[in-house]
Amino acid sequence: MAVATEQQESANFQEMTDEQKAIVEMVRSFVDNEIIPNAEEYDHEDKFPEPIVEQMKELGLFGVTIPEEYGGMGLDLTTYAMIVEELSRGWISISGVVNTHFIGSYLLMKFGTDEQKEHFLPKMATGEIRAAFSLSEPEVGSDVQGIKAVATKADDGNWVLEGQKMWVTNGLGSSVVFVLMKNDPKADPPYKGMTCFITEKEAWKESNEGEFAGLEIPPKIKKMGYKGVESTELVYSGYRCPPERILGGEENGLGKGFSQMMDALEVGRVNVAARGVGIAQRALELALKYSQERKTFGKPIAQHQAILFKLADMATKIEAARLVTRKAARMKDAGQRSDLEAGMAKLIASETGKEVVEDAFRIHGGYGYSKEYEIERLYRDAPLLLIGEGTSEIQRMVIGKKLLERNKI
Repeated sequence: MAVATEQQESANFQEMTDEQKAIVEMVRSFVDNEIIPNAEEYDHEDKFPEPIVEQMKELGLFGVTIPEEYGGMGLDLTTYAMIVEELSRGWISISGVVNTHFIGSYLLMKFGTDEQKEHFLPKMATGEIRAAFSLSEPEVGSDVQGIKAVATKADDGNWVLEGQKMWVTNGLGSSVVFVLMKNDPKADPPYKGMTCFITEKEAWKESNEGEFAGLEIPPKIKKMGYKGVESTELVYSGYRCPPERILGGEENGLGKGFSQMMDALEVGRVNVAARGVGIAQRALELALKYSQERKTFGKPIAQHQAILFKLADMATKIEAARLVTRKAARMKDAGQRSDLEAGMAKLIASETGKEVVEDAFRIHGGYGYSKEYEIERLYRDAPLLLIGEGTSEIQRMVIGKKLLERNKI
């Protein structure tokens, strides 16, 4: 049997379609020219990167997965994951700006009424309005069924929302928040009494008035990393939500919020996995550059076996995490059940992000601890991925249960 030449193998193997290559190259150029050179400034000042976000609107990055009929690109989850990887390679906070927006658009596309889609998706596709979504509360994180925020139907047919939400990315700058509330606190099991409400608000306004009265956004939460993009609380106090703003409509959406949100988290985990791959990739790039420039004992440290082995392990972990992430995305695109694979992707990629960033930090030595070097920012940003969209411990629980479900004896 003839052995294929390297050129033949290159021609036969395609990791991306031509369209995906073009999109990824466009985003990578944007990241290299606009995000990486400016990320340190925005991170240091914890300032929202408005000029970068405006350019993202022009590139159509807020409508990547939104159908063309609503003004979006109509691309699949796999291509979106590739875009997120590139954005996260530049600065993880930038991917955070589009992450909750993406989940909001996914909820609308899958569960929204025709009126809800027509009202929100065109404006979301252009980035004219940005979306947030909210599950967590001050005393509730992974145990979503334990939320305390409630929605009560008033005599006029509107729903009155009461409760406090926590860790809402884009909580202040968004114009619409997909929020989970208990419409029946006595439901057994609790998830049957939970509903997703589409709550509109005025962007960048801490105290809403008029038709959006009853929603307050306290000052943003100060964080170790993941700066620039705001994380906030949301306080609903007598906020009135019309029944047509229940996700899917009151008839079909009431009491379905938990399952809708869990479905969205499945694609959200692929998104977080892509972010883990992206930040790890950037850490590897920095480590490769520094280890070839820094010399000890008369030669670059990259030539010392201890560093060489680190670089090898880092690159191998990244490649494995990338492949698992793309498999989960492709399965979802093909309409196959991918809850197990999404959990695996989120687990391996978020842990890889943390481990590779730490190894790059070690390779930089004392300079890694200095704010003069980019790796210091990555070291503060990476731990977020271990928590968001379900902790590593929760992922292991999900993976284990799904394995048993699929392999019953």
